[in-house]
Amino acid sequence: MNWKSVIVLAAAILMAGCGTKENFVVLSPTNDGSVGALKVVTEKGSEVLTEDGKAIFIGDRNSAPSTPTPINAAETQLVFQDALRVHPLMPESFILYFQFNSNELTDESKKQINNILVAIKKRQSRDISVIGHTDRTGRDEYKRKLSLERAQLVYNILRSEEVTGEDMTIIYHGEGNPLIPTADNIAEPRNRRVEVMVR
Repeated sequence: MNWKSVIVLAAAILMAGCGTKENFVVLSPTNDGSVGALKVVTEKGSEVLTEDGKAIFIGDRNSAPSTPTPINAAETQLVFQDALRVHPLMPESFILYFQFNSNELTDESKKQINNILVAIKKRQSRDISVIGHTDRTGRDEYKRKLSLERAQLVYNILRSEEVTGEDMTIIYHGEGNPLIPTADNIAEPRNRRVEVMVR
């Protein structure tokens, strides 16, 4: 990995220069708190950054990158404040399960609706996919129809909670794209589902 490709990658995960002769990179945690890893390579050496709250400082391509160094959270916020304001949240996926041979949600899945609404509001999302699925029991035509009915049910629930219809897309697969691959005519509960993807 060369210097230029590292800078481009770092910029995608909140990399910026601090306005002096030295630049530094930091990692921004995702929704689940993980930060991944970033390898910074110059002509004089390389270092790997794997922790939130630390930075690697770089002079230029002919200088060795620093070892990961603790950085003040307030300083990080100040330097990256513009980027942090526009940094998009990661997409969030929710899986809602259904009763056998039915478009009725399980009781546990009904409780997920509020979590979906919170994610939509947090992101002010205008891009929500509602994707219906079935298990492998029944005829193909019936399964496609049932997967559509399931997606439509979830769509209607979200619409009743004032989610704009134009912001949602319904997709349905029948038995296609199973969560748990099975043989034909197997009633696998985890395949009777609707996935809601909030971007």
